[in-house]
Amino acid sequence: MNIYYNSRDILCKNPFGAVMVNREVLFRIFIFNDVYVEKVSLVTAKGERYDFSYEGCQGDYSRYQLQVAFPTAEALFYEFHIQTEHGGFVGRNQNGKLVLDETLPMFQQTVYKKGFSTPDWAKGKIMYQIFPDRFKRSDKVILPTVKNERILHENWDDVPIFLPQQNPYLANDYFGGNLKGITEQLDYLKKLGVGIIYLNPVFESGENHRYSTADYKKIDPYLGTEKDFVAFTKACKKCGIHVILDGVFSHTGADSVYFNKYGHYDSVGAYQSTDSPYYPWYCFQRFPDSYESWWGFKNLPNVREENECYLDFITNPENGVLKFWHDRGVDGWRLDVADELPDVFIDRLRQTVKELNPDGFVIGEVWEDASNKESYGIKRRYLLGDQLDSVMNYPFRTAILEYVKHCDAERFINSVMPILENYPQEVLSVLMNSLSTHDTRRSLTELGVLTEIPLHEQGTYRMNEEEYRTAKKLLKLATVLQFTLPGIPCIYYGDEVGLQGFADPYCRGTYPYGKEDSDLLEFYQQIGKLKTAYEEDFKTPLTEITHTDSILSFKRGELTVLVNGGEETALWKEIVMGKSVFSHESVLYNEYGILMPPKSYIIFGNLKED
Repeated sequence: MNIYYNSRDILCKNPFGAVMVNREVLFRIFIFNDVYVEKVSLVTAKGERYDFSYEGCQGDYSRYQLQVAFPTAEALFYEFHIQTEHGGFVGRNQNGKLVLDETLPMFQQTVYKKGFSTPDWAKGKIMYQIFPDRFKRSDKVILPTVKNERILHENWDDVPIFLPQQNPYLANDYFGGNLKGITEQLDYLKKLGVGIIYLNPVFESGENHRYSTADYKKIDPYLGTEKDFVAFTKACKKCGIHVILDGVFSHTGADSVYFNKYGHYDSVGAYQSTDSPYYPWYCFQRFPDSYESWWGFKNLPNVREENECYLDFITNPENGVLKFWHDRGVDGWRLDVADELPDVFIDRLRQTVKELNPDGFVIGEVWEDASNKESYGIKRRYLLGDQLDSVMNYPFRTAILEYVKHCDAERFINSVMPILENYPQEVLSVLMNSLSTHDTRRSLTELGVLTEIPLHEQGTYRMNEEEYRTAKKLLKLATVLQFTLPGIPCIYYGDEVGLQGFADPYCRGTYPYGKEDSDLLEFYQQIGKLKTAYEEDFKTPLTEITHTDSILSFKRGELTVLVNGGEETALWKEIVMGKSVFSHESVLYNEYGILMPPKSYIIFGNLKED
């Protein structure tokens, strides 16, 4: 049976993508006239049935239509039931198109809460992620004595220490990067076009990554003081930069005020006594040495996020942790391991953040499609209007890196379009789009090192000239996609100057002062200027990506983006309005269209002055 329905075609479903509660959606399905159709229905996963009406013929096809408004905020799944003279058929989703195959996944229609909005100040901006210990060490800071054992590298260019045989891995080598150092580099960040700084954890911790929180209301002494932090956020405000902190709320450190396993603090911690005020925060199987911990790491005891005492400590709008840092200039939070935070915690956190500042920003660490994520048997409602504003957009990262390496344009489109289709536009406008993070290999290394490197060699391995040249070319191509797709491009510190690195801890090396790749830096500065100059264009929705052979094409407002990820020169025959405003080299034309060299990009638009 010949049928046409494409959920990404507004002829078939209008409007495109996610919709607000009670917003009417028009569905159309086209069935070839060679079969008698008795009934066409849209059936949801919950068993709700909506029948189409016959609207007439369109060429050789009969057109069936349904208008329906969905009353509940949810990720709704649906399929088509088609009853004909030959029997009944079920149509499901294959890359947006209806296929008569019940083994395929159902279509998804995201329905979000009325009035859901995300911070306007974040839309169209560029983010810069900083691992605080490794970005900049100001000589104006004298390191204090601390409670726990720490190793301080005298040489800024040392390789981070990693001893796989160490159990547990101590992560106690520090380079001394600090808040004053970051403050000293704000002019540098402004030249990149940065409007948001995301800091990995800054709270006191006995480990360099600081994901083992010791005190939620104290800056780690190696980073500076509370006064330094306030000076930093004030300096950022003057530069037009917003500050996002890493909120690690699913666990604390064992070496902390709250657990106090090693007796480093004056408090009575949960490990020390069942009478401790913090004891109800944790889950002990056998007191004191057997307790739940994050993925079995005993230095990271899990907390009971639903515990009212803990909830109040973090989210109380008068004296909680969120209030404490809001008062010191913080504009939002990135929630570590959001899928391990229960709904009640995220609900309360969002409520407090928005009460303190209606424009407060809440980003979740979610590695998959966050619109239909399930964790621990629970369907999550991150993006329906009561929880997150945004997520770390790892699906885009994977799609971009795979495309520039292997040039499968169809696969790229089929990876990116479900996110565009499933996420509310308010979320798409502020997605955190990274190519590297503290949890992944550096993008240059990912793109340039194609062989297995033994673990004991990874810390010192550097690409040869050919590998680096190839990786750099691919990184520029990937960055064009990162900066032009919907969302907020996030630069992981040092990527813009050629920093390499395998997985943790080698992706957390120091910024290479004096060894920067100036050509790569200039590229990032130029694309930052483009992003700023055409900010309004980049705020517009993207509903379609097309391709001709190896060339991807999409529009952002008045801009047209063309990317050739292939290994050969390709021809773009369609007419493109405007002039080239950003390209890797001179644009070539012939009588048939635009010639794009291998691994190249061209952005067309109306020229704007800086």
